[in-house]
Amino acid sequence: MVIITQDMIHQLQNLMESCDEQLKITFENLHQGCPSETMIRFLKARDGNISKAHSMLVDCLNWRTENEIDKILSKPIIPAEFYRSVRDSQLIGMSGYTKDGRPVIAVGVGLSTYDKASIHYYVQSHIQINEYRDRVILPSATKKYERHISTCVKVLDMTGLKLSHLNQIKLLTVISSIDDLNYPEKTDTYYIVNAPYVFSACWKVVKPLLQERTRKKIQVLSGCGKDDLLKVINIRGVCVISIRGYKVLTRFAFTCTVQIMDYESLPQFCRRQGSGSSKYSKSSTGEDCCFSFDHAFHQQLYNYINQQAAGVKPRAPIKQASFHVGFPEPNLTGCKIAQTIETEFHKLEIQNQLTDEQNGHQKEVNA
Repeated sequence: MVIITQDMIHQLQNLMESCDEQLKITFENLHQGCPSETMIRFLKARDGNISKAHSMLVDCLNWRTENEIDKILSKPIIPAEFYRSVRDSQLIGMSGYTKDGRPVIAVGVGLSTYDKASIHYYVQSHIQINEYRDRVILPSATKKYERHISTCVKVLDMTGLKLSHLNQIKLLTVISSIDDLNYPEKTDTYYIVNAPYVFSACWKVVKPLLQERTRKKIQVLSGCGKDDLLKVINIRGVCVISIRGYKVLTRFAFTCTVQIMDYESLPQFCRRQGSGSSKYSKSSTGEDCCFSFDHAFHQQLYNYINQQAAGVKPRAPIKQASFHVGFPEPNLTGCKIAQTIETEFHKLEIQNQLTDEQNGHQKEVNA
């Protein structure tokens, strides 16, 4: 892993000074008072290459300016019942915080259908959650935990993942590209739970295509993941102290206790015994299901967006229309991953058909 130095940050800062005033304003809105931390994220995303990090950051600022991303939290998806249908088909929410204060974002990958609205509404909703996280959730966590918090963890529920999800790859590739290019290094760890065979088969061929930095962030947990996420790990510390050029190895006789999160912060699909989260709408209420529009997180988000919209001048009647955002072109790696998944899905589909035919033939023989 590349270590980002103060000299790298200083060089990137100098390059940013040459930007025009509009981009400088957009950069201020982006970094939320933490310019160095933001530049570190872009430097990490480009493995410490200052020129590439500068190009990536400028492209991000241009994307934000051209698409008015700074205003997206004042563009509600209306009416409320339509927004509810978006929430019911794009399963994402926030279930709590890790022990060290990072937001826990839950994503229902397998049960999301994306069939209640156009792609533009789903992209708008995704970006709004990103922006609300960065502008509201993370600053609030920083204040509460009294340390700078700029990242989250994500728990991805694969329950219900089927071969039919192949037709969602285009939308998921668009959303993934938006995150990779404009919100880099915002997720520390991806915990994958309730993984069916179809995921395992795809993961074997996709994993080698990922960058090492990305691979290290992904952890496939057993079953619903509850045991791993609640596990208390005891770590013995070893400290090396240097005194006037001499190294003294000192072993401490204490144990450091580490736990990812409390039970209260687990997404609802991690709390149940056995595999799978089942259809959340049939087994969870708005109070404990972070995907639901009735959950506190989505209520606060939706109310915040409506409040921001009410403060926009001149006030004009809000019409039902999606907030169109330009889709970035996926990079070569992203395209290759999407193609690999598509190919693997087709292989599994053929295998299933052959298995069904063999089973049918065997039944005829037995009859």
